[in-house]
Amino acid sequence: MGDDDNNNNNNRNGSSKQSEPPRGPPEHSVEIIHPVVPPPRRSWLEKIRNRLKEIFFPDDPLRQFKGQSPVRKLVLGAQYIFPILEWGSHYNFSLFKSDVVAGLTIASLAIPQGISYAKLANLPPIVGLYSSFVPPLVYAVLGSSRDLAVGPVSIASLILGSMLRQEVSPIKDPILFLQLGFTATFFAGLFQASLGFLRLGFIIDFLSKATLIGFMAGAAIIVSLQQLKGLLGITHFTKQMGLIPVLSSVFHHTHEWSWQTILMGFCFLLFLLLTRHISMKRPKLFWVSAGAPLVSVILSTILVFAFKADRHGISIIGKLEEGLNPPSLNMLRFEGSHLGLVIKTGLVTGIISLTEGIAVGRTFAAIKDYRVDGNKEMIAIGLMNVVGSFTSCYVTTGAFSRSAVNHNAGAKTAVSNIVMSVTIMVTLLFLMPLFQYTPNLVLAAIIVTAVIGLIDVPAAYAIWKVDKFDFVVMLCAFFGVILISVQHGLAIAVGISIFKIILQITRPKTAMLGNIGGTDIYRNIHQYKDAMSIQGFLILSIEAPINFANTTYLNERILRWIEDYEAGQDHLKKEGSDLQFVVLELSAVSAIDTSGVLLFKDLRRALEKKGVELVLVNPMGELLEKLQKADENQEILRPNNVFLTVGEAVAFLSATMKRQSSTI
Repeated sequence: MGDDDNNNNNNRNGSSKQSEPPRGPPEHSVEIIHPVVPPPRRSWLEKIRNRLKEIFFPDDPLRQFKGQSPVRKLVLGAQYIFPILEWGSHYNFSLFKSDVVAGLTIASLAIPQGISYAKLANLPPIVGLYSSFVPPLVYAVLGSSRDLAVGPVSIASLILGSMLRQEVSPIKDPILFLQLGFTATFFAGLFQASLGFLRLGFIIDFLSKATLIGFMAGAAIIVSLQQLKGLLGITHFTKQMGLIPVLSSVFHHTHEWSWQTILMGFCFLLFLLLTRHISMKRPKLFWVSAGAPLVSVILSTILVFAFKADRHGISIIGKLEEGLNPPSLNMLRFEGSHLGLVIKTGLVTGIISLTEGIAVGRTFAAIKDYRVDGNKEMIAIGLMNVVGSFTSCYVTTGAFSRSAVNHNAGAKTAVSNIVMSVTIMVTLLFLMPLFQYTPNLVLAAIIVTAVIGLIDVPAAYAIWKVDKFDFVVMLCAFFGVILISVQHGLAIAVGISIFKIILQITRPKTAMLGNIGGTDIYRNIHQYKDAMSIQGFLILSIEAPINFANTTYLNERILRWIEDYEAGQDHLKKEGSDLQFVVLELSAVSAIDTSGVLLFKDLRRALEKKGVELVLVNPMGELLEKLQKADENQEILRPNNVFLTVGEAVAFLSATMKRQSSTI
């Protein structure tokens, strides 16, 4: 991949560098040659154990138990499983006061957001409040973040609603749609918790930063356009999520537009955007944007009730059920024709919500300088969704907007989630009749205000400056979401990211090294203009693990380096400047397989036919160990062709050549 430039520039470099008088290696004692030492012998069982430990337990969670008494180990084990036991023993009234203020603040945001996001997922509005009651209690016990505020989020709501609506209509068959929503939530939680228990969190790392930025921006635009139904008062709206179908539906139903809805809706939208702008400019006034959604709900409800606006074309939520979450275990559907749909929906929403939750938690943990355990977070978020699916909740995670408010409001521990949950409980028990006349337009305005912050233009510009390929990935995610569908846009971006990884594996970078005058330092001659090639030596650096996927390419690329070198020598027509040694600098080769070992054997044979010797520099532990086992006849690892540094290799081999020429 990156070698095209090297290939194109090599001849230019050969002519410009070689036109100057070639300089030899710096003069120093050749007798001091540091041996290349093989790694200490380990059994295959030890190797497997260490490898598995690095894959699944990179944080070494058991190190805290070393040297502890049995009772202390039991306490530490309980604290590891239930983090609330760790910080709960140090909890005091001062912390509680801060958590109460933060909990009440995020509750004022959670109530309107919960209702709005449930509507976005095509679920009954009450389900959004249910999802803001039970999951935060579970997370407070199991979660490791002090700032994460748990509840429904816009992206997961959008994905859940759009994917399930492909097969089931939430209007024609609302009960089945609700059942599928709870079942998808169960599978999302099961998948999330499994990643944590099996310590497979590296799977979500395939969602790169560029992918998430493009995906979030595209989803934010789709979510905002979907809210035109509520802001314009349209009754017959498309079920599709793409940009073109949504805009087509908007302009093909202009006769349904309601001027009362438009006037009232855009007034509240401007009010919410203004409060958001104020809080962004003055972070100390965070409570302005935090309380604005609830103020909008209360004010709009009063206006609708006072002026009987529901009789003049403004749609309202309607009566909401009172009472706490009813059990929903009997509503889960693990059979039938829709099982594949709910599993797929659960996996997609589970990955997205898990990525968002962990990213948000780590963001605020970095600000406050404490550590969030990724595997604990996966287990906590997963179990709260499993429990939520049993108690009439849909997919929840840590929301960025709500967590930002929680952080700015001075939250000290996860007790703020408990306070928020208790506030939601009071609302469910006693305040539900007050929301009967809440207009849908204000919910649409709240959603638009919440998701508009997902469009991160500065981050997109930074990606463009740093990595053009990542920028292409971001654009694919963005346009895939707005032009095709949310899940297909995400799949396209992930596919391109994986393709990038495959390219990096199958086309590893190689570089030609030269000597920086007056030193024994060797660097890439295309990067360091002062680095000069050494007469009779072709010094190459391989900058990736060697495996079956790239051995053919590396073999061809190294032979191409040799051909370019020889072509440059022929062009200069210098006598006695034939290539004698190909030196491979292997410091960056961290791993090798059997195909890689065969590469060195093939190279040695190919070079031997040309009268050129293969020299290896600084082969790392695994590479050296496998070469030793495969090289029984010492065809590759001969006494005078393995060195610790390039400088020692060039100095020793140059001295050897001088002795041979003087003897002749």
